[in-house]
Amino acid sequence: MKKSKLTGRSKRVENIARLHRSSGLNLVSLMDIFTILVFFLLVSSGAPQLPSSKDIKLPSSNAQKVPKETLVISITSTDILVQGKLIGKVSEAIASSEDIIDELAKELEFRRDSRALQKKGDNEGYAVTIMGDEHIPYQLVRKILATCRQTNYIKIAFAANQTAKGKG
Repeated sequence: MKKSKLTGRSKRVENIARLHRSSGLNLVSLMDIFTILVFFLLVSSGAPQLPSSKDIKLPSSNAQKVPKETLVISITSTDILVQGKLIGKVSEAIASSEDIIDELAKELEFRRDSRALQKKGDNEGYAVTIMGDEHIPYQLVRKILATCRQTNYIKIAFAANQTAKGKG
């Protein structure tokens, strides 16, 4: 028998068919991409975290509520900070005879006014989280609370470390 000659077109069709039979879907790179994507989503979708500070030792609590993302007032043993920005010294605030801390009031008003998107909260007040060292004097806490109330930050939360419930 005589061999039949393949035309150029039929050779190409045969080569394409042979390539498609031998190739498969490479899942390794897809699995890498999806693993990274899942890890990123798990890390970024967690509950909002309060800023950590080595200078602040938070009191303990067994409260179950997760903190919301709000404006944070941090009180170390020496400094008063709003969102990490130094506002004043603790010693000066305690020594002052005023019930309102002027620098803190100015910063809170500035932060409130710069939140143009949250105009709906004007009637209800604004939220703030106080993250203070467990050994700060009550006199200072009282002044900070009075300053917050004066500037319409009336939804006040205190940050604390969560402890496990005891068996009782």
